[in-house]
Amino acid sequence: MGEVSFMGTEKDTKETQAQTVDEYITELKMKLAGGVKHGDHESTTHLYNLGVAYLSKRMWQEAERAFREVVDKLPRFAEAYVQLGGLCLHRGDIEGCLNFNQLAKTFRPDFAPAFGNMGFCYLQMGEVEKAIEILKKAINRNPKFVQALATLGSAHLLSGDLDGCIEHCEKAVEIEPAFGPAYHNLALAHMEKKDFKKAVEYVDKAVETGFEVPEEILKELEQHR
Repeated sequence: MGEVSFMGTEKDTKETQAQTVDEYITELKMKLAGGVKHGDHESTTHLYNLGVAYLSKRMWQEAERAFREVVDKLPRFAEAYVQLGGLCLHRGDIEGCLNFNQLAKTFRPDFAPAFGNMGFCYLQMGEVEKAIEILKKAINRNPKFVQALATLGSAHLLSGDLDGCIEHCEKAVEIEPAFGPAYHNLALAHMEKKDFKKAVEYVDKAVETGFEVPEEILKELEQHR
């Protein structure tokens, strides 16, 4: 994971004629004009998708209002809690992010993203062992959850378990070969192992993906090229 992402459902092109996000927002507003009723899953889904559309436009306040209305009307809508957690993270509120993802987990115990985001939050809060525990639960629910695998790698790295870091980050890049944070973790783990040849290889792959490797890491590895 590495960061909490805004997890939105993609709009179904079979159900919309919109060609742009602005057109899609207008279309959703028209569908919602009659009001969202308690328990009305279809219209609440339109409201959720409106929030996701606002996110893509970086209209944070509008998105938050939409997601809050979703959980007001349909309290078990776990994806909306995850989105609200992402908005908390955007403004630096780690505890708020954790709380919303805990709610998502409560209402949907099989929802891997909620566990992945909780693990990330615990890691940011310095609770490494708790992060490892929760991230393992995320991966148990979705073994191909790339972000959770990479974040678990980060947690193992912080705990000094280099082999655990390498194991989970290698799984991440097997699933998603362009996932920069996992390559970065692999580079750091191999640096700790004094295997600088592999460290250089992995840091180069991280850079190729567009991941911003800290300058001090690049400088340290330059002498081993």
